[in-house]
Amino acid sequence: MDQHTRITQVLNEGGGVLQLTPTWVPRSFNEPGKRLRLHPDDLYAFGMDRGGICERWLGSITVALNGPKTGPTEGMSRVLADRKTGETILFADVVRELGAALIGETLMERYGTWPTFAKLYDYDKPLFHHLHLTEELAERIGRHGKPEAYYFPVQYNTYLGRFPLTYFGFDPATTREQVKEAIRNYGKRDTRITEMSRAYRVQLGTGWYTPAGVIHAPASVVTFEPQWNSDVNTIMENVTMGEVNPEGLLTACQPEEEKGDVDALFDMIDWEESTRPDYRQTYFRAPKPIEQTQDGMTEKWVAYANDWVAAKEVTLQPGAKALLKDAACYTALVVQGHGRFGAFACETPTLLRFTDFSADEYFVAESTAKAGILVENHSLCEPLVILQNFANNNPQVPQTV
Repeated sequence: MDQHTRITQVLNEGGGVLQLTPTWVPRSFNEPGKRLRLHPDDLYAFGMDRGGICERWLGSITVALNGPKTGPTEGMSRVLADRKTGETILFADVVRELGAALIGETLMERYGTWPTFAKLYDYDKPLFHHLHLTEELAERIGRHGKPEAYYFPVQYNTYLGRFPLTYFGFDPATTREQVKEAIRNYGKRDTRITEMSRAYRVQLGTGWYTPAGVIHAPASVVTFEPQWNSDVNTIMENVTMGEVNPEGLLTACQPEEEKGDVDALFDMIDWEESTRPDYRQTYFRAPKPIEQTQDGMTEKWVAYANDWVAAKEVTLQPGAKALLKDAACYTALVVQGHGRFGAFACETPTLLRFTDFSADEYFVAESTAKAGILVENHSLCEPLVILQNFANNNPQVPQTV
């Protein structure tokens, strides 16, 4: 059986739904928050020199930007084709083989692929003050830009880490020269660049949208992050809670001819958006409930009002059944409870080993999403909660805050 035939068979057996396996991603910086439900003995499963596992990527066709030891498919999701035999297929191959039959005509015409993914990231300390490149800047190094949205799920945040506040941008009184001076001194002294920023305490069950080019330092809470297909960072904070960030992290995403150029580094910042006085009013995202039409099921948009990504939280009460309909394909992650998701038994993991398959992550083909997925909650006491990650082709997504 050739690959296309096998992939089509797997999709049909799942009723238009693909089951995905956990995709763990290590990072050489910061410390694991130990909240991703990965066994503590496996936090360093990639090797001590690679750092701890701090992220789980969802519905990804993107390779992680993780240094010279990065594996060829590190960060890329796999489809579970047969649980008994352990057969898996690279999700990127499935997308390439099925094309519009999986992701719909709109995304194929615009991008030729599934252009987004989501992640759960889990750091015990806050992340460094950094920015992601715009599409225009990223194209110069052969990559994509990285706008992103955040949602802070209660289910993964019984512990908020050591600093549950996020810095966004700079205080409007900050001058360009003050920031350039911090960049110049990256390798000389602790520049304390966040002293020029603004911090916001995280509210669980809410989120933010962060455009590419806006400098930010995310809080130490587990975050569900829908984002564009990219892993590009320019890190402008040189010391984060005592951890020294190597100078290479500042210049890693510059073209060779601009390496270390302070003005070029500064120009990566979207200054207008990073210093806007109404930043919270513009980019904070309170959940937007959807009118309830089925008993026992509620839905709310948790990432919306941007040109790139969207996300929704779906909740079924104990014993409830409902037909979940959407206007576009999506990745789904079960974050609480157990039951059925279409043809699959689904459950939130309690503790996974590094090589374990789970039953909490799925990709739903566009035609199947439109027809609807029958979702059931089999719990006696807990709700079944699902997070969905969409691209920018869902007409149902709210466009205003």
